[in-house]
Amino acid sequence: MAGNAWSKFPYDARPYSYAGPALRKAWDRLHAGDLEPFPEPDGLAALAGVKPSGPVPGFKGDWDDLALRLQDAWRAFHRGDFQEACETGSKLGPLGAQVANKAAAVYCTYLEDDDRRAVRLLTEAAKRGEEACRKLPRCANAWYFHAFALGRYAQRISVLKALGEGVGSKVQKALNAAIELEPRHADAHIALGAYHSEIIDKVGALAGKLTYGADRATAVKHFEKAIKLNPEAAVAYMEYANGLLMTEGDKKRAEAVKLYRKAAGCKPADAMERLDVEQARAELA
Repeated sequence: MAGNAWSKFPYDARPYSYAGPALRKAWDRLHAGDLEPFPEPDGLAALAGVKPSGPVPGFKGDWDDLALRLQDAWRAFHRGDFQEACETGSKLGPLGAQVANKAAAVYCTYLEDDDRRAVRLLTEAAKRGEEACRKLPRCANAWYFHAFALGRYAQRISVLKALGEGVGSKVQKALNAAIELEPRHADAHIALGAYHSEIIDKVGALAGKLTYGADRATAVKHFEKAIKLNPEAAVAYMEYANGLLMTEGDKKRAEAVKLYRKAAGCKPADAMERLDVEQARAELA
């Protein structure tokens, strides 16, 4: 799928190893941002819109087998084994696309230096996400992680080029769908705040508003909503800081620094959050 081995998580993964029942115990904290439901047979069948006694869409095993495999894929994600999480999730049909896409997007954000490889991984993730949205239209995270992959793809190829490809409208549509299905989806609010900020940064406030509906006040509203919903998320403070600098420049630098400090002071619960915190510390430095 990716050719050779992915770069390794560069920090101690032992604090983020959720073996056995530890995963279920920590689940609500680990997924406070995306509200992904814990993988259990009945819940997975409900997401797919079928009965748990019936066949599993896109997967040859039964619902119990799917649930266990998804739990293992999420364990891999949380400990920073993003390659295993992505490759395992991608074999589990549309219900595995969410962990696969989150793993690919987080990995490409922080650990992949090769632009061509990152674009390939993110393109694969976007295709998985598109299929998951078709097959699981009532699943908020099918839409969110599709948008997440598209957004990271846009950043890799340049936001302006991506806007020319129509990626912006796809991202906005998917994020709006995620929030309509799950209004308390903190990560989708972060992403919408970043969407508005990125467009204003690249095309200007007037063109951004007229062409894409991008608005500074709307960006702030989404960032503040995300922080209210998930105050332990370093990425919420960090993206808010980035958004202020993109839309307001130096006049918001002091406020952005305060937000970076809040991000750097967060206690990470998994590998992704550790990468978020380390990035915030790097921004301060």
